[in-house]
Amino acid sequence: MAYITTSLFELFKVGPGPSSSHTIGPMKAACQFMETTRELDTKILNKADMVEVRLFGSLSATGMGHGTRRAVISGLLGNHPESCHPDVLDELDHDPDQEYQLDLGPRKLTFIGNEVIFDAVQHDYPYSNTMIFRLMGNGETLFEQEYYSIGGGFIRWKGWKETQRGEPEFKYANMAELKKHLVMSGLRLHELMLRNEMAITGLSEEEINEKLDNIIMVMERSVEKGIQTEGVLPGPIGLRRKAKTLYDKAKKAHFQGPGFLKGLNAYAMGASEENAAGHCIVTAPTAGAAGVIPGLVFILKRHMSALSHEIREGLMASAAIGFLAKNNASISGAEVGCQGEVGVASSMGAAMMAYARGYRFQVTENAAEIALEHHLGLTCDPVGGYVQIPCIERNAMGAVKAYNAYLIASSVDAAYQMVDLDKVIKAMAETGRDMSQKYKETSQGGLALSVTEC
Repeated sequence: MAYITTSLFELFKVGPGPSSSHTIGPMKAACQFMETTRELDTKILNKADMVEVRLFGSLSATGMGHGTRRAVISGLLGNHPESCHPDVLDELDHDPDQEYQLDLGPRKLTFIGNEVIFDAVQHDYPYSNTMIFRLMGNGETLFEQEYYSIGGGFIRWKGWKETQRGEPEFKYANMAELKKHLVMSGLRLHELMLRNEMAITGLSEEEINEKLDNIIMVMERSVEKGIQTEGVLPGPIGLRRKAKTLYDKAKKAHFQGPGFLKGLNAYAMGASEENAAGHCIVTAPTAGAAGVIPGLVFILKRHMSALSHEIREGLMASAAIGFLAKNNASISGAEVGCQGEVGVASSMGAAMMAYARGYRFQVTENAAEIALEHHLGLTCDPVGGYVQIPCIERNAMGAVKAYNAYLIASSVDAAYQMVDLDKVIKAMAETGRDMSQKYKETSQGGLALSVTEC
């Protein structure tokens, strides 16, 4: 089993919604394809007359609703997810015949949206979400690259090799190994995560804290914009935003009693509605689950008076949970269903709550385990392929479950917990493997069909 070498800032990435695997991943792939293409021999580039993009798996099945074509166009135009304008996708693909000028270096090439082809859902490529980018000339393929969007905005490509980086100071592949390091070193979890991040990336502690503060700021901004905005979300469903209404009612109740839960629901839904609109969010661990942790961050800061360093430390604890889920199962809805997205986000959020409130490692693990256990088997069946129904309310439910898991774990003797996190992650992986493909982000079963039939 490979030990974890993922950076905090690979798990927490800034970019446009509504789906990290369907927007951030394809945008990164398209941008990388163009950068590689511009390095080709000028004679090859001068023969080119078009770029063709083929989407497979759930990218094909639900890519139109997820804004994949807009994301591909944006990447081909040179936009990077982490640095693009927050509303960049709003300006693209209103007309599939609209022309865009791609920069090949020595010349420009005209591209239209219809040159993104939604190909086979069932295929033999090694990853569910596969993309083929081709530079064409007179019907001949001049250059081709095969990319895979593996969830959480991570991409791989044919012939990909792990980027050379520093070795983590504390090597672990599962929770049992992580616990051994904590016992032997005497470090707290956030201290171990910080030292590993410094070793892997070469960043200083100050630089890591600055980047974490930026991640937290973007999370807060997505909530703030969400609870202030009314109207209908993009797409044919005609779904109205609800976060502002919930927030107004919570505020009227002074966030007391049911008002507190209304507030938490509003915060999680606000960020999730911003994601559904294709605006700027943080993958935590994915875009489809981008409302859970920001909603809890808002609760910590605005209602529990948590300090900045406590939230940073809580976020690092949550990353440990996300790393373990990604390393030993998946965080991709196309691979394991929504248990890997909102389920893992809820687990991460529960850990963040416990850790930020000062609880030690065992309570933090127990909170994460409880939250994930009660998302096992959760399907990914978005109506119409849009990250709206059931995704937005599901983020709110994931945030509430995370908060409740934190309450349970912090209220009982930690030694009473019978199931550890490694076991529930293993169960999630096995459940995902057994789950029918029609319930894994393809909109071919479940709620996606039930709502359509109504």
